[in-house]
Amino acid sequence: MKAIAAIDLREGACVQLVGGSYDAERVRVKDPLAALQRWREVGFRHFHVVDLDAALGRGSNADVVARLTSQEPGLVFTVGGGVRDAARVSSLLEGGASGVVVGTRAIEDPVWLADVANRHPGRVVVAADVRGREVVTRGWTLGSGRALDEVLAALDPLPLGGLLVTAVHKEGQLEGVDLSLMRDVVSRTRHRLYASGGVTTLEDLRGLSSVGAYGAVIGMALYTGRLDARDVAREFAE
Repeated sequence: MKAIAAIDLREGACVQLVGGSYDAERVRVKDPLAALQRWREVGFRHFHVVDLDAALGRGSNADVVARLTSQEPGLVFTVGGGVRDAARVSSLLEGGASGVVVGTRAIEDPVWLADVANRHPGRVVVAADVRGREVVTRGWTLGSGRALDEVLAALDPLPLGGLLVTAVHKEGQLEGVDLSLMRDVVSRTRHRLYASGGVTTLEDLRGLSSVGAYGAVIGMALYTGRLDARDVAREFAE
Protein backbone atom coordinates (compact mmCIF):
# COMPACT_ATOMS: atom_id res chain seq x y z
CA MET A 1 0.00 0.00 0.00
CA LYS A 2 1.18 3.50 -0.81
CA ALA A 3 1.31 6.33 1.71
CA ILE A 4 0.06 9.54 0.12
CA ALA A 5 0.73 12.94 1.69
CA ALA A 6 -2.18 15.38 1.56
CA ILE A 7 -1.66 18.93 0.34
CA ASP A 8 -4.95 20.78 0.85
CA LEU A 9 -5.02 24.29 -0.58
CA ARG A 10 -6.89 27.27 0.81
CA GLU A 11 -6.21 30.91 -0.03
CA GLY A 12 -2.85 29.93 -1.50
CA ALA A 13 -1.71 28.11 1.64
CA CYS A 14 -1.52 24.44 2.63
CA VAL A 15 -4.02 23.73 5.41
CA GLN A 16 -5.59 20.98 7.45
CA LEU A 17 -9.21 21.23 8.54
CA VAL A 18 -10.96 19.28 11.30
CA GLY A 19 -13.94 17.41 9.92
CA GLY A 20 -13.71 19.32 6.66
CA SER A 21 -15.06 22.46 8.33
CA TYR A 22 -13.75 25.84 7.14
CA ASP A 23 -14.36 27.10 10.67
CA ALA A 24 -11.99 24.50 12.11
CA GLU A 25 -8.64 25.09 10.46
CA ARG A 26 -5.92 23.57 12.62
CA VAL A 27 -2.79 23.71 10.46
CA ARG A 28 -1.60 26.34 7.97
CA VAL A 29 1.66 26.22 6.00
CA LYS A 30 2.06 29.45 4.08
CA ASP A 31 4.01 27.93 1.18
CA PRO A 32 2.56 24.65 -0.20
CA LEU A 33 5.81 24.04 -2.09
CA ALA A 34 7.60 23.94 1.27
CA ALA A 35 5.16 21.26 2.43
CA LEU A 36 5.81 19.26 -0.74
CA GLN A 37 9.55 19.52 -0.26
CA ARG A 38 9.30 18.50 3.39
CA TRP A 39 7.50 15.27 2.58
CA ARG A 40 9.63 14.64 -0.49
CA GLU A 41 12.81 14.85 1.56
CA VAL A 42 11.71 12.11 3.95
CA GLY A 43 10.80 9.78 1.09
CA PHE A 44 7.21 10.41 -0.04
CA ARG A 45 6.58 10.11 -3.77
CA HIS A 46 2.78 10.18 -3.84
CA PHE A 47 0.75 13.31 -3.13
CA HIS A 48 -2.93 14.17 -3.04
CA VAL A 49 -3.62 17.82 -3.85
CA VAL A 50 -7.06 19.34 -3.19
CA ASP A 51 -8.18 22.84 -4.09
CA LEU A 52 -10.58 23.46 -1.20
CA ASP A 53 -11.58 26.92 -2.46
CA ALA A 54 -12.57 25.54 -5.87
CA ALA A 55 -14.49 22.71 -4.22
CA LEU A 56 -16.70 25.21 -2.40
CA GLY A 57 -16.84 27.79 -5.18
CA ARG A 58 -14.88 30.30 -3.11
CA GLY A 59 -11.99 30.84 -5.51
CA SER A 60 -9.18 28.94 -7.16
CA ASN A 61 -5.68 27.77 -6.38
CA ALA A 62 -5.02 26.65 -9.96
CA ASP A 63 -1.70 28.48 -10.11
CA VAL A 64 -0.47 26.73 -6.96
CA VAL A 65 -1.63 23.35 -8.28
CA ALA A 66 0.30 23.95 -11.51
CA ARG A 67 3.46 24.80 -9.59
CA LEU A 68 3.17 21.69 -7.44
CA THR A 69 2.57 19.22 -10.26
CA SER A 70 5.42 20.58 -12.37
CA GLN A 71 8.02 20.45 -9.60
CA GLU A 72 9.85 17.19 -10.17
CA PRO A 73 9.63 14.29 -12.63
CA GLY A 74 8.86 10.99 -10.95
CA LEU A 75 6.48 12.32 -8.31
CA VAL A 76 2.91 11.09 -8.47
CA PHE A 77 0.06 13.56 -7.99
CA THR A 78 -3.66 13.04 -7.82
CA VAL A 79 -5.45 16.39 -7.99
CA GLY A 80 -9.01 17.30 -7.14
CA GLY A 81 -11.30 19.95 -5.76
CA GLY A 82 -13.94 21.66 -7.88
CA VAL A 83 -13.16 19.68 -11.04
CA ARG A 84 -16.49 19.88 -12.84
CA ASP A 85 -15.74 20.06 -16.56
CA ALA A 86 -13.83 17.94 -19.07
CA ALA A 87 -11.50 20.78 -20.01
CA ARG A 88 -10.23 21.05 -16.43
CA VAL A 89 -9.60 17.30 -16.31
CA SER A 90 -7.55 17.49 -19.49
CA SER A 91 -5.67 20.58 -18.29
CA LEU A 92 -4.65 18.94 -15.02
CA LEU A 93 -3.44 15.80 -16.75
CA GLU A 94 -1.47 17.83 -19.27
CA GLY A 95 0.00 19.86 -16.37
CA GLY A 96 1.56 16.84 -14.68
CA ALA A 97 -1.18 15.19 -12.64
CA SER A 98 -1.13 11.40 -12.81
CA GLY A 99 -4.79 11.24 -11.92
CA VAL A 100 -7.66 13.68 -11.51
CA VAL A 101 -10.20 13.33 -8.73
CA VAL A 102 -13.79 14.22 -9.58
CA GLY A 103 -16.45 14.32 -6.90
CA THR A 104 -19.61 16.35 -6.95
CA ARG A 105 -20.33 16.28 -10.67
CA ALA A 106 -19.28 12.64 -10.92
CA ILE A 107 -21.91 11.72 -8.35
CA GLU A 108 -24.61 14.02 -9.72
CA ASP A 109 -24.04 13.54 -13.48
CA PRO A 110 -23.23 9.91 -14.42
CA VAL A 111 -23.39 10.62 -18.16
CA TRP A 112 -20.67 13.25 -17.83
CA LEU A 113 -18.57 10.94 -15.68
CA ALA A 114 -18.79 8.09 -18.18
CA ASP A 115 -17.69 10.42 -20.98
CA VAL A 116 -14.70 11.78 -19.04
CA ALA A 117 -13.65 8.33 -17.80
CA ASN A 118 -13.73 6.92 -21.31
CA ARG A 119 -11.70 9.85 -22.65
CA HIS A 120 -9.01 9.26 -20.00
CA PRO A 121 -9.16 5.56 -19.07
CA GLY A 122 -7.37 4.73 -15.85
CA ARG A 123 -6.71 8.33 -14.93
CA VAL A 124 -10.00 9.55 -13.42
CA VAL A 125 -10.51 8.85 -9.73
CA VAL A 126 -13.99 9.28 -8.27
CA ALA A 127 -14.27 10.79 -4.81
CA ALA A 128 -16.96 9.15 -2.75
CA ASP A 129 -17.01 11.26 0.39
CA VAL A 130 -18.96 9.42 3.05
CA ARG A 131 -20.60 10.50 6.27
CA GLY A 132 -21.95 7.41 7.99
CA ARG A 133 -22.82 5.48 4.84
CA GLU A 134 -24.26 8.39 2.81
CA VAL A 135 -22.26 9.95 0.00
CA VAL A 136 -21.95 13.73 0.44
CA THR A 137 -21.07 16.38 -2.14
CA ARG A 138 -20.35 20.11 -2.54
CA GLY A 139 -17.24 20.07 -0.38
CA TRP A 140 -18.93 17.75 2.16
CA THR A 141 -21.74 20.25 2.77
CA LEU A 142 -24.64 18.47 1.03
CA GLY A 143 -26.06 14.99 1.39
CA SER A 144 -26.62 13.27 -1.96
CA GLY A 145 -29.38 11.03 -0.67
CA ARG A 146 -27.47 8.06 -2.12
CA ALA A 147 -26.05 5.20 -0.11
CA LEU A 148 -22.45 4.23 -0.73
CA ASP A 149 -23.39 0.74 -1.92
CA GLU A 150 -25.58 2.23 -4.65
CA VAL A 151 -22.81 4.54 -5.82
CA LEU A 152 -20.21 1.77 -5.87
CA ALA A 153 -22.44 -0.44 -8.01
CA ALA A 154 -22.97 2.38 -10.53
CA LEU A 155 -19.23 3.08 -10.77
CA ASP A 156 -18.04 -0.49 -11.15
CA PRO A 157 -18.36 -0.78 -14.97
CA LEU A 158 -16.38 2.41 -15.69
CA PRO A 159 -12.65 2.48 -16.64
CA LEU A 160 -11.64 4.45 -13.56
CA GLY A 161 -8.22 4.91 -12.02
CA GLY A 162 -9.70 4.24 -8.60
CA LEU A 163 -12.03 5.43 -5.88
CA LEU A 164 -11.06 7.93 -3.20
CA VAL A 165 -13.25 7.16 -0.22
CA THR A 166 -13.06 9.70 2.57
CA ALA A 167 -14.66 8.95 5.92
CA VAL A 168 -15.75 12.54 6.54
CA HIS A 169 -16.83 11.69 10.08
CA LYS A 170 -13.20 10.74 10.80
CA GLU A 171 -11.42 13.49 8.86
CA GLY A 172 -8.93 15.50 10.89
CA GLN A 173 -10.05 13.97 14.19
CA LEU A 174 -6.87 11.97 14.91
CA GLU A 175 -9.07 9.20 16.28
CA GLY A 176 -8.31 6.41 13.83
CA VAL A 177 -9.80 5.18 10.56
CA ASP A 178 -13.18 3.65 9.77
CA LEU A 179 -11.74 0.25 8.93
CA SER A 180 -15.12 -1.46 8.54
CA LEU A 181 -16.12 1.11 5.91
CA MET A 182 -12.93 0.57 3.94
CA ARG A 183 -13.24 -3.21 4.19
CA ASP A 184 -16.78 -2.98 2.82
CA VAL A 185 -15.63 -0.81 -0.09
CA VAL A 186 -12.87 -3.24 -1.07
CA SER A 187 -15.35 -6.13 -1.01
CA ARG A 188 -17.85 -4.29 -3.21
CA THR A 189 -15.74 -2.82 -6.01
CA ARG A 190 -13.14 -3.92 -8.52
CA HIS A 191 -11.49 -0.48 -8.47
CA ARG A 192 -8.44 0.55 -6.47
CA LEU A 193 -9.29 2.07 -3.11
CA TYR A 194 -7.59 5.24 -1.97
CA ALA A 195 -8.61 5.51 1.69
CA SER A 196 -8.80 8.83 3.51
CA GLY A 197 -9.94 10.12 6.85
CA GLY A 198 -8.61 9.60 10.36
CA VAL A 199 -5.20 8.03 9.71
CA THR A 200 -3.41 8.55 13.04
CA THR A 201 -0.99 5.69 13.66
CA LEU A 202 1.13 3.16 11.82
CA GLU A 203 -1.41 0.56 12.97
CA ASP A 204 -4.11 2.48 11.07
CA LEU A 205 -1.99 2.23 7.94
CA ARG A 206 -1.29 -1.45 8.51
CA GLY A 207 -4.99 -2.04 9.00
CA LEU A 208 -5.86 -0.32 5.73
CA SER A 209 -3.18 -2.33 3.98
CA SER A 210 -4.56 -5.56 5.44
CA VAL A 211 -8.08 -4.93 4.10
CA GLY A 212 -6.73 -4.26 0.61
CA ALA A 213 -6.47 -0.49 0.23
CA TYR A 214 -4.23 0.55 -2.65
CA GLY A 215 -3.25 3.82 -1.02
CA ALA A 216 -3.87 5.86 2.12
CA VAL A 217 -4.06 9.64 2.20
CA ILE A 218 -2.49 11.12 5.33
CA GLY A 219 -3.00 14.71 6.40
CA MET A 220 -3.46 15.93 9.95
CA ALA A 221 -1.28 13.25 11.57
CA LEU A 222 1.68 14.20 9.39
CA TYR A 223 1.31 17.96 9.81
CA THR A 224 0.92 17.80 13.58
CA GLY A 225 3.73 15.29 14.07
CA ARG A 226 1.40 12.64 15.47
CA LEU A 227 2.87 10.30 12.87
CA ASP A 228 6.60 10.24 12.24
CA ALA A 229 6.86 10.93 8.51
CA ARG A 230 10.13 9.03 8.20
CA ASP A 231 8.63 5.91 9.77
CA VAL A 232 5.65 6.11 7.41
CA ALA A 233 7.86 6.63 4.37
CA ARG A 234 10.14 3.78 5.39
CA GLU A 235 7.25 1.32 5.52
CA PHE A 236 4.73 2.60 2.99
CA ALA A 237 6.31 5.08 0.57
CA GLU A 238 8.09 3.84 -2.54
